[in-house]
Amino acid sequence: MTVLIAEDDIYTREGLIDILENEGFRVVAAEDGKRALELFKSEQPDCICLDIMMPKINGYDVCKAIRKEDQQVPVIFLSAKSEEIDKVLGLELGADDYISKPFGVREIIARIRAVARRSIVMNSNPPEDRTLTDFRIADLLVYPSELKAVRGEEEIELSPRDIRILKLFSENKGKVLDRNRIYDAGWGIPHMPNSRTLDQHISQLRKRIEKNPGEPEIIRTVHNAGYRYI
Repeated sequence: MTVLIAEDDIYTREGLIDILENEGFRVVAAEDGKRALELFKSEQPDCICLDIMMPKINGYDVCKAIRKEDQQVPVIFLSAKSEEIDKVLGLELGADDYISKPFGVREIIARIRAVARRSIVMNSNPPEDRTLTDFRIADLLVYPSELKAVRGEEEIELSPRDIRILKLFSENKGKVLDRNRIYDAGWGIPHMPNSRTLDQHISQLRKRIEKNPGEPEIIRTVHNAGYRYI
């Protein structure tokens, strides 16, 4: 899933890139409205996060131009402007959501997942990451197209990276998967020596999918070897 970030502040832009890439999204970024429209046409993103006060072309005009070509791609406005009239104007122009700065990491991820799920339902030509078929792992039914898993009546939000990792485990039940294999599936790169990224990601994933994260039943650690599903 590709997210376009259009933000002229370099610190906010780079921060958003790091946050989203850590969650498994592919990110393309623009420093002004003109570049945002160029990337929209060339990259065909699945979700767009627009700052309002940008050089060359402001976020409102970028949104209007996008909506002339695509009525379905989710658009989220990011702005320090918090007046109610700005929120109303943004939504009237066709934005799906509006987040006022400063915003938290969990908030931006949750909002992107929410608008992405709504878009997926309407989109008849889903991108590659969404073409995975539904699958089961332990007592979880995973819906890649909706970025979620279900256990009974409980719904668990997942990132694209979570889904790729769970899919790998479901296809290799009983096998020990080393870090290289999991990195390839989740990050698209080999294991980085001395990196704790994978262990931290597995720890966070367990908190969401395991009934008792302290005694995992789905993703188990195999000391000095990697991880195993059952």
